[in-house]
Amino acid sequence: MAKVAIVGCKRIQDQLCIACEKCLKAIKYKDGTFSRYEDEIDLIALGNCGDCPGLIMPKLVLMNEIAESIGQEYDIIHFGTCMVKAKKTGQCPLDFEQIAKLVKDNFGKEVVIGTHDY
Repeated sequence: MAKVAIVGCKRIQDQLCIACEKCLKAIKYKDGTFSRYEDEIDLIALGNCGDCPGLIMPKLVLMNEIAESIGQEYDIIHFGTCMVKAKKTGQCPLDFEQIAKLVKDNFGKEVVIGTHDY
């Protein structure tokens, strides 16, 4: 079973897609980047990046501490489609490759860029 956390853009997450309905649909139907999973997908966490400029690492530290403390750890972090759009059109300061490396080095978790194509 894939244990997944989704991180979205704090500034546009609930404006581009109210209540993250598109990400939830993509998980249910294994659309977009969720098509990579053969087994069931367990959504462990759904949050945001912590806001600009670049507060994602402190936010992920907190997410990981909470997940560990309640026995709900995840293996994979998906950066939501809203983060991808923020990077392309909204001057998001994050370097996804650098963040993915930091996440792997600090938490041992994989980062997948994007969630769906809706």
